[in-house]
Amino acid sequence: MRYLFLFISAFSFGQQAQKVDFISVNALVKPNAIEKSVSGEVSYDFNVKASIDTIKIDAVKMEISDVKINNKTVPFKNSGKHLMLYEGYKNGNNKLSFTYSATPKQAMYFVGDPSTGSGQVWTQGQGKYTSHWLPSFDDVNEKVIFNIAVEYRNDFEVISNGKLVSKKVNDKGSHNIWSFEMEKPMSSYLVMIAIGKYEKQTQESDSGVPLEFYLKPADKDKFEATYRYSKQIFDYFEEEIDVKYPWKVYKQVPVDDFLYAGMENTSATVFSQDLVVDAIGFNDRNYVNVNAHELAHQWFGDLVTAKEGKHHWLQEGFATYYAMLAEREIFGNDYFYFELLKNAEELKDASKTDTIPLLSDKASSLTYYKKGAWALHYLSTQIGAKNFTKAVKSYLKKNQFKTVETNDFLTEISKVSEIDIADFKKLWLTENEFPLSAVNEILAKNKTIKQFFEIKKLNKKPLADKKITLKSTLKDKISYKIKREVVYQLEKIPIEEKKDYMKLALQTNNPQIRQAVAQTVSKIPADFKDQYETLLDDQSYDTREIALENLFNQFPEDRIALLDKSKDWVGFNDKSLRITWLALAISDEKYDPSNKSKFYQELIDYAQPSNDSSIRKNALERLLMLNPTDEKVLSSLVNATTHHKWQFVSFAKNTIRTMLKNEKFKTAFQELSPKLNEKEQLFLTTEMK
Repeated sequence: MRYLFLFISAFSFGQQAQKVDFISVNALVKPNAIEKSVSGEVSYDFNVKASIDTIKIDAVKMEISDVKINNKTVPFKNSGKHLMLYEGYKNGNNKLSFTYSATPKQAMYFVGDPSTGSGQVWTQGQGKYTSHWLPSFDDVNEKVIFNIAVEYRNDFEVISNGKLVSKKVNDKGSHNIWSFEMEKPMSSYLVMIAIGKYEKQTQESDSGVPLEFYLKPADKDKFEATYRYSKQIFDYFEEEIDVKYPWKVYKQVPVDDFLYAGMENTSATVFSQDLVVDAIGFNDRNYVNVNAHELAHQWFGDLVTAKEGKHHWLQEGFATYYAMLAEREIFGNDYFYFELLKNAEELKDASKTDTIPLLSDKASSLTYYKKGAWALHYLSTQIGAKNFTKAVKSYLKKNQFKTVETNDFLTEISKVSEIDIADFKKLWLTENEFPLSAVNEILAKNKTIKQFFEIKKLNKKPLADKKITLKSTLKDKISYKIKREVVYQLEKIPIEEKKDYMKLALQTNNPQIRQAVAQTVSKIPADFKDQYETLLDDQSYDTREIALENLFNQFPEDRIALLDKSKDWVGFNDKSLRITWLALAISDEKYDPSNKSKFYQELIDYAQPSNDSSIRKNALERLLMLNPTDEKVLSSLVNATTHHKWQFVSFAKNTIRTMLKNEKFKTAFQELSPKLNEKEQLFLTTEMK
């Protein structure tokens, strides 16, 4: 029934789109973070092209009033899902206006406590539907020019799609109205709002487009590391795609507890606060790939949009591929080929159970993203990079501000080459198998990949038969990924036999190779300790955390010195390094006993709802090892089941379900239950049954 309903809805909208064209909307949106609600005023310009009984606008669980068409009050129906209009409009141009209010359960999120000045409001339209907070169109095929004005407290910053054309104080004096203007149409799922305390830095692309970068005031020292290569990526895409960036401005803003890594809202990407890094954190995790992926979507997805789910690879495959091309521009050709290899290995492993082809509305994300990217690279190698770019340019130009199908792209490919399109579609789009022979043929063209495969072949050989090759590999001037493979290959070899190799690996001074040593040396002999301790000073928070915990566990006599050395470490925004330090400091009886309760309270505080879910998860994992029956710990864990971020909810629910199998924990949860709110109690009661 679900698929039948979707079909009927799409068919119904298709009929409306043939008869009615919504051209533009001017909306004043008023989020209320205290009440977690939104209200507003909306004015649509639309053109009736043919006689139609009912016009629908998606509006989920909204109160709607003061509906006027062409300045005259008209009757309407509110189904709870749609605003339905059935009289008052005429053939030709019309204007619709109304007011609305809603308490969105999804698509608009209120994070933190705005009364303390630290809260945020942000939206996520794709997969969640903008119609939960703004009356609009869930179907991507209705493209509209969105001009959004936002009224909010004047001590916050507001970001939305398009160019900021005015900012003025409202009648109350405590709120500003930020007015943003778009000149071209887009699908509703790409409309966004982000509200928070931010500082801004601006650059300009070579073509003159303003590039606006936002960060929290506390992160102002992280602009360079977080947004490293941003301008270079933008300029590269305009040159490589050979189609000018289609919007007037490009903004990027991180938000707390975002649902994904990033989202390509038109002219304004939202991304996860976890990707905000300093110069050290950049070496472990950074925003470069997500940055490039979401920017590529401004062409592939925002400018040209897939008509329906089965063509979704035209968005995600292209964005993934062009992000890889941008990384090739930054990090080199070998890096690019290793990404191709990594993706191929994932797809090969997944193909054992993932049997849905790329050209399907039921395909997996891995298929849309990475198989889609591989399909494009295959095309590029077969017809030549210049022809590929020529076809992509023509595809974008012909279909700009429209929706497309796969054949729209393949038609342009056939115009610049003699490739057999039917064979290509069968090999990559409609067959469920991953074409390994074609992939391996492409990978084999890269010399470094061939060297990597040669080292991989040694994996099952005894150390005595490969020691000369492995040592020379660690000394040679070749890719760090090949040297790192040597370290991983020796993981199960006793340390006494591989010590010399590990010393050579450390001497490379490459952070990724040195991190591999930290990960694979589980037992540290006394005569290797000095070398291993140098990992504590690496420009890598992950490496420091691994080394600190390993040294702490294996050398109890050094614990106080280790904890003193690392007492000011914080690490990433998820505070994983600080949380690890707190757990170690609490667990060692001799370390600073007078501050034990202070350390524990800090750990408890990190688990509270006022923090980002990544911080809370890290704290809860440690607390559950230290003191799993503490009521504060269990209360924070149960509260996590009510969070909006599904990954965090899944962690909490699965942890509780496992704990409930133990009578001790079951009793603890039973005693806690009366002190919880209704939603939390309901979850516990259901699980304990």
